[in-house]
Amino acid sequence: MNATSDAIVIGAGIVGISCALRLAQRGLSVRLIEREIAPATGSTGRSAAGVRHQFSEAVNVQLSRDSIAEYRAMSQSGYRPIGYLFLVPESDWPAQLDAIAMQRAMGLTVEALTPQEAARILPSNLNGIAGASWCADDGIVDPHSICMAWLSQARALGVKLQTSSEVCAIEQTPGGWQIQCQDSRDRSAQLHQAPILVNAAGAWAGQVAALAGLNVPVGPARRMIFVTGPLPESLRRAHWYPLTVDMTTGFWLRSEHERLIFGLSNPQDSGFSQGIDWEWLEPTCEAALERFPWFEQLSIDRRASWWGYYEDTPDHNPILGAMPGMSGWINACGFSGHGVQQAAATGRLIAQEALGERTSIDLSTLRIERFSGQTDPGKASERLIV
Repeated sequence: MNATSDAIVIGAGIVGISCALRLAQRGLSVRLIEREIAPATGSTGRSAAGVRHQFSEAVNVQLSRDSIAEYRAMSQSGYRPIGYLFLVPESDWPAQLDAIAMQRAMGLTVEALTPQEAARILPSNLNGIAGASWCADDGIVDPHSICMAWLSQARALGVKLQTSSEVCAIEQTPGGWQIQCQDSRDRSAQLHQAPILVNAAGAWAGQVAALAGLNVPVGPARRMIFVTGPLPESLRRAHWYPLTVDMTTGFWLRSEHERLIFGLSNPQDSGFSQGIDWEWLEPTCEAALERFPWFEQLSIDRRASWWGYYEDTPDHNPILGAMPGMSGWINACGFSGHGVQQAAATGRLIAQEALGERTSIDLSTLRIERFSGQTDPGKASERLIV
């Protein structure tokens, strides 16, 4: 089959679905291609589902602010403002205060707390903590419900979702881009053409770009999310445990119904490793106990724990916008763990970019040109990150 659309979006996670919907709302015919058997089953379905305004760079604050505003107005989003609490060591406190000032200047209700005030929100060992930042409007959402709601709207506008379809070749043509896919169920091949291609392939975005001979520096990083057993009576509380981050180690936790989920990034865990690294549970729990001594009262539910991929870039910021010198190729990838919380705004921005409009958020610091140490940053090199 040789099918033609106005736009092809590769990747039916929350970012890809958002892009497909907004492109369709602007009148474009869209084909959404997903390698898995169902949408939102990759990083989206395995995320910790946190959404926060607290970033150190204004452009990330804008992306999250606009996205969270959309989720708050969306009945299907499951938005719950449980708050984000950052426990900040002395070395990082001056920079955190600068970030808080920037966030407040943008109209956000972020507070600088003393260590003692932070401990009243969540009991903690305060050694080495200079202060905390707190935003009660941060919280969690239901990424799967968001995706299904957007996908329903997209289909009503004519978006064609194609699952179990792995992209195996990409070629630039005079009319745009030709995509060859293989169906994982019957191994049949399909060709699709469109003047616009959106690379929203998540952790696979670098590999997708390489099929076209392009260098998009996005690669996978495995992350584990551990789950406790039901909280003992002594640790149950009327309100949810906020999503709390110990910035000394990077350890985080939050409530998940009557349990806690928690994790700690392993900076050495890159690539497409699969499954839970149970050896990483010990250093994760050590970091937990150092800051939260009450953690020793908890048990671990191994069957409920899970893993997934971040889609990392070298600076841990997304790559958004057109590929220089490659007409019609648009990147929407590399969110480095922030895809769920920034997807709503991203879809609207990518639609604006595709139609040649000025984007409502300045994307200059998020375009791929920031990695342009090479003469042509769009061309692949031996340093391609996949």
